[in-house]
Amino acid sequence: MFMDYLALDIETTGLSPEKDRIIEIGAVKYRGDKEMEKFSCLIKICNPLPPKITELTGITNGMLSGGWDEKTAVTEFLKFARDTTVLLGHNISFDFSFIKVAALRYGLVFESEALDTLAFAKKLHPELKSRSLSALCAYYGIVQEHAHRAVDDAVCAHRLYLALRRKFPDYGEFVAQPLSYKPKKQEPMTARQKKYLGDLLRHHGMEYTEELDCLTKSDASRMIDQLIFTKGRLQS
Repeated sequence: MFMDYLALDIETTGLSPEKDRIIEIGAVKYRGDKEMEKFSCLIKICNPLPPKITELTGITNGMLSGGWDEKTAVTEFLKFARDTTVLLGHNISFDFSFIKVAALRYGLVFESEALDTLAFAKKLHPELKSRSLSALCAYYGIVQEHAHRAVDDAVCAHRLYLALRRKFPDYGEFVAQPLSYKPKKQEPMTARQKKYLGDLLRHHGMEYTEELDCLTKSDASRMIDQLIFTKGRLQS
């Protein structure tokens, strides 16, 4: 018997929920095995995208410049997901950890249970050398039109889940498990950093926007270093 769930995938600038940022959220609501509604957004970030992320996802700095700010994106996603108690995804704890940390930056709460297709595949396909989403989609003949784009990967995780259930109808552990993540403590940007960053941006003809107020101390340091490297220091 199929349950209702929200298939979820995100794309990020790296692997650390505290140091890196979400650049895309994609989610699809399913009732049984029927697609009901989709959510998709790109998210602006403060620093330029690492080239390896553009190469992997096809997402560019130009695309992100037209995206939502992080607070809006996370708030709207949580509204979309509020009537759903179960997530589904491939290595879903990764996606959960990033959204939980982002939500906490704005005093928001994100908790859920989840069906993890990676966890199922590890138990059901120990013979496979790779159990990545792409490898498993290839194994099951699931077409990935846009790999490493959030909505497409969420849909593929759903299709993989259905394929696993068809192939292993007697497997009794297709059960949602609680998700948990304890975020590492983050220090907010200092007043001195905020002033220097504002002065540096204005010096180079750039604007200090409200979304920068959520920068952590380490975020601010990286952004200042990046600006100095690409634009130059403040001139007295």
